[in-house]
Amino acid sequence: MSTQDFNERFRQILLLLLIVVIATLLIAELTIFIPGFLGGITLYILSRSFYFRLIEKYKWKKGLTALLMIFFFIVAIACPVYMCIELISPKIHAIADQQDNIIKGVEIIATKIKTQTGISLLTAENAKSISLKISSFIPQLLNSTAVLFTNLLMMFFVYYYLLVSGKETENYLRKIIPLQSSNVHLLAKETKMMVMANALGIPVICIIQGLFAAFGYWIFGIQDWALWGFLTGLFAFFPLVGTMIIWVPLVAYLYAIGLDWPATGLTIYSFIVTGNVDYVARITLMKKIGNVHPMITVLGVIVGLNLFGFIGLIFGPLLVSYFLVLVKIYINEFAILNNSNHMNIINDASKTDTQ
Repeated sequence: MSTQDFNERFRQILLLLLIVVIATLLIAELTIFIPGFLGGITLYILSRSFYFRLIEKYKWKKGLTALLMIFFFIVAIACPVYMCIELISPKIHAIADQQDNIIKGVEIIATKIKTQTGISLLTAENAKSISLKISSFIPQLLNSTAVLFTNLLMMFFVYYYLLVSGKETENYLRKIIPLQSSNVHLLAKETKMMVMANALGIPVICIIQGLFAAFGYWIFGIQDWALWGFLTGLFAFFPLVGTMIIWVPLVAYLYAIGLDWPATGLTIYSFIVTGNVDYVARITLMKKIGNVHPMITVLGVIVGLNLFGFIGLIFGPLLVSYFLVLVKIYINEFAILNNSNHMNIINDASKTDTQ
């Protein structure tokens, strides 16, 4: 390698390191806004085709059309979030004001378990610890609404500028991604498929599961059954155990107040109906919308929630899918190249032997 080539390679590595360092600092300082940023990308992918049809075919103005799309998503997203907060906040305040009654209910359940099994689940120290955790958790939950609204603002801000300068942004990304055009197209296709499958499929699944759960709560005499059904559908975003966060405490409450038969019936209904509705809908609907393997969805949600928070329900499965796609792209990009180099070496050796 010549001195000029070495200096050129050194400058290239130095510039890449500088880019990585600055990107790391930016991400570290803007971590709190990552869900909003990813949410803006999600909205753009969902509405991209419709938006460009309006401005290219029907000659609508970019800015006004983008504002119209934002208004639509505010109605579709922000209003349900506001309704959720309005429904849940009174219950949270009620729980905060009735901690003693909650502890007494837990003590009743613990006494029944001790009578039947001899196992002591609740002591005075445990009761005090539960009370302190409830007291510390509720203010954190209420304060998190400020972060939620901040990310909503960030989401619509990013979404607006992606719409207005969408073509330019896409062309720029095509230039800087160091892959063949066919593999760039594969990444874009995979991104669109996964976002569509999770952004549309998961809410539909949660609505279905919330409706079935609410029906079960109504059958077995749960007060505020509609609210608890709504919360069950909300927690159904978390696969496998999400709905249990709601119906298990409700079953425990029914046992605590002596309603053993309704509690037993609700347990059976929740296991057989609510749980299987989630399983069947998640496999059939998600696979139909985006041909997504259930294992990708489950693993992706687990990873995504830890990395990105709530929006990780969409981008977690996308991250797992990206891993698999990048492995495929690596094989396409470099395995063929390595085979070609190997064949060239063999051909060169054959020519040398011939000579």
